[in-house]
Amino acid sequence: MSLPVVALVGRPNVGKSQLFNRLVGQHQAIVSEEAGTTRDRHFGRVEWNGRSFWLVDTGGLVEDSTVPMDVEIRKQVVQAIGEADLLLFVADARVGVHPSDARVVDLLRGSGKPFLLVANKVDNPQSSDFYEFYRLNAGDPIPVSAANGTNSGDLLDEITQRLPDQDEAIPEALRVAVIGRPNVGKSSFVNRLLGEERLVVTDVAGTTRDSIDTPMRYHGRDLIFVDTAGLRRQSKIDDGVEFYSSLRTRRAIEGADICVLMIDATLGLENQDLKIATLAWEAGRGLIMVVNKWDLKEKDGKTADKFKKEAIEKVPYLAFVPWIFTSALTGQRVTRVLETIVEVESEWRKRIPTSQVNETLESLVQRLQPPQAAGREVRLLYGTQVTAAPPTIAIFGNNPDAVAEHYIRYLHNGFRAEYGFTGAPLRIVMRHKNAPDTDHRRVRE
Repeated sequence: MSLPVVALVGRPNVGKSQLFNRLVGQHQAIVSEEAGTTRDRHFGRVEWNGRSFWLVDTGGLVEDSTVPMDVEIRKQVVQAIGEADLLLFVADARVGVHPSDARVVDLLRGSGKPFLLVANKVDNPQSSDFYEFYRLNAGDPIPVSAANGTNSGDLLDEITQRLPDQDEAIPEALRVAVIGRPNVGKSSFVNRLLGEERLVVTDVAGTTRDSIDTPMRYHGRDLIFVDTAGLRRQSKIDDGVEFYSSLRTRRAIEGADICVLMIDATLGLENQDLKIATLAWEAGRGLIMVVNKWDLKEKDGKTADKFKKEAIEKVPYLAFVPWIFTSALTGQRVTRVLETIVEVESEWRKRIPTSQVNETLESLVQRLQPPQAAGREVRLLYGTQVTAAPPTIAIFGNNPDAVAEHYIRYLHNGFRAEYGFTGAPLRIVMRHKNAPDTDHRRVRE
């Protein structure tokens, strides 16, 4: 990450996630009255007065707790502190100075990193509720209200003044959503890719509650991995936080460029896996199928092919996407996933010159003429690729509504055979020769 990093640190339920959302300008982190809703580190990019930085939201620090989740969160927070250029110690002005606040200040001082003390939940800037935080000897408290935005601009001014000089602007990163059912190993997989434990991993299904942005660089390409909460069937979503997690996952798919769908090899292929794949495919995202825990699967030389064949028989478009059988635990073929992400992005953004589109169309029509419809002649005159990401080819003719669905699929398969588009949804649109801006028919793979 070439941008400076600012990390939010503090006890549970002091409003770190709400402040994160306020500064980033999007509802990325789930905010709940339930303490400990934030479990992993969240990354969001902030722009202010010509400066940019990564803002990191961390889980609440619970001192001396031996609860496994608290121990994992504490490791995450310590790692976030180590990566940050500036720390924001967030305290609750309504509660006042808590015994744990002094220990957090000691932790931040021991890191040697610069930090600001932010007194949250000060709805009235004239209030003196935050004065007692001077007792912590942690500098001048900055009163803010994450709920209504009071003094958020002043806080951003202070942050940008303390940041180190910034490198030249980084290009737009490729967003990769890691999706799948709960507990298939998505967080372990992202941790293995990154080479560190940035995401909390436990044996409890549903540990990841939010869609978590984690940047990395691969062969000069900036990637942002979005580890999403597992998508259950609608009837299985049994609490409010999980409902919003599911909603956030769907939004993460919409906001991604490439989706990596993880399947648990030990549980086999389930209908929910195929439904999640279809969500990504119909959203026009590049798609890669990753079968995790392959080291635990009883198998022979034909097991992988049988696994793929079963899926393709149920959902034919999965024949057009890459399949990788891997293990987040051992690291088997994990690097291959990174290589495939870059390859699929290239296919997803691929553009075919109009002259080549028309050569292919002419060849396909000569091989098989479009059938007449109710005695009406169907002529296909020319074609062009109208968009990439996902690739969409428009074919113009005299009677687009009369082109049979099976013939559109014939064209689709012909263009795929010629140009690949591996991992990318390819859309064929039939248009009238005199109405180039009107879509009449679209193939759904």
